[in-house]
Amino acid sequence: MIFDIVMPKMGESLTEGTVLEWKKAVGENIDKDETLLEIATDKVDAEIPSPVSGTLVEIIGEVNKTYDIDTVIARVETSDKVESGDKKEPSPAAPKTPVESAAVHRDAQRSTPPPSPVSFDDNRVYSPLVRSIAASEGINPAELQRIPGTGFRGRVTKGDVLFYLETRGSGNKPAPPATGLEATGLADKMDPDKVEITEMDSMRKSIAKHMRQSIDTSAHVYVTSEVDMTTIMDHLEAHAADYKSSNGHSVTVTHCLTAAVRDALLKFPLLNASLDGEKIIQHKHLNIGIAVAVGDGLVVPPVRQAEDLSLKEIAAEVSDIVKKSRERKLKLEDLEGATFSITNFGVFGSLAGYPIINQPNVAILGVGAIKKKPVVLESEMGDEIVIRQICVLTLGFDHRLIDGAMGASFLETLVKQLEGFDFPELEN
Repeated sequence: MIFDIVMPKMGESLTEGTVLEWKKAVGENIDKDETLLEIATDKVDAEIPSPVSGTLVEIIGEVNKTYDIDTVIARVETSDKVESGDKKEPSPAAPKTPVESAAVHRDAQRSTPPPSPVSFDDNRVYSPLVRSIAASEGINPAELQRIPGTGFRGRVTKGDVLFYLETRGSGNKPAPPATGLEATGLADKMDPDKVEITEMDSMRKSIAKHMRQSIDTSAHVYVTSEVDMTTIMDHLEAHAADYKSSNGHSVTVTHCLTAAVRDALLKFPLLNASLDGEKIIQHKHLNIGIAVAVGDGLVVPPVRQAEDLSLKEIAAEVSDIVKKSRERKLKLEDLEGATFSITNFGVFGSLAGYPIINQPNVAILGVGAIKKKPVVLESEMGDEIVIRQICVLTLGFDHRLIDGAMGASFLETLVKQLEGFDFPELEN
């Protein structure tokens, strides 16, 4: 029996994916749930497991080519028993997993070949919507190839085509929206014996575009403050073994920071908002994104509904998403929905930094390294110099919505909560 592997649907808003790498070659055996290939979308890279065991008999999807969802990209010969018929759509309460959406069984004796994307000499692939608009507006393939693409991996989007139609024939054409990845021609001018030129991977391209968009969208303003983390650090060190034994994982500074941010956001809910033009969107839940370094890139999965979680539950959630991020087991739905973000560059030794806001958030907290420093404390005996563990916090916020007074007040509230932090629920 031949089992068709199709391009999976990784999220409700995604209609295509790019083949990054095949983990198996034609003729090789594969076990059920063993990784068959890796794909990329504009949101996340994902390893796709084989839904059946058998032999890979055909690879249709080419590396670095983009295909619409449900397009057949490979075939596996299998003796597994599988139900025939089209795949079932997931219910809203149960999002489809890569395994569920990665394959559809059809009889090997098909009357028509599988659909394939339309491509041109420049190796670009166009979505059905783009092809439909081009056809209805009389844009021929050669003309379509000349339209600059601002989408993922340089893809031509609906907006690119509509922009082209608005300006076609105009002698004074406005420039298309910047993506941060516009070619300058520098690479062509370099001596190939003196440099090595490589292509950005899909994650780096997505990060570059996302960061450029944020700079172009938000009016970034920053405030900084020092926080004395001595009480937290001493407590974590004293109870490290007990916490790991009772909870199955360590309790870290990031867990405490997330809980403290949650409490501060409850007092300053506007920092948990988003902007849509002139509309202010105030989120009812606190979904706190935690930036995690993954290889040469970065992902920001959120701790959802943090307002309802105890410190112990927050610690468990953060530990789980960090583990899944580093093992590359995140799904698209794991990455969506952050309403505020935390990035801890201090783990790499940096004392302070000025992070770019994670759109569509209006604020982000940057956390520096915790260092022992001499500080002056007031006491009954007067001022004294003591050694304390100090951290620099940086709050970046969108000045279109958040004024300096609110940003500074939020940060000072956060400092007080961290300096007076206690752990009653973890000691039970």
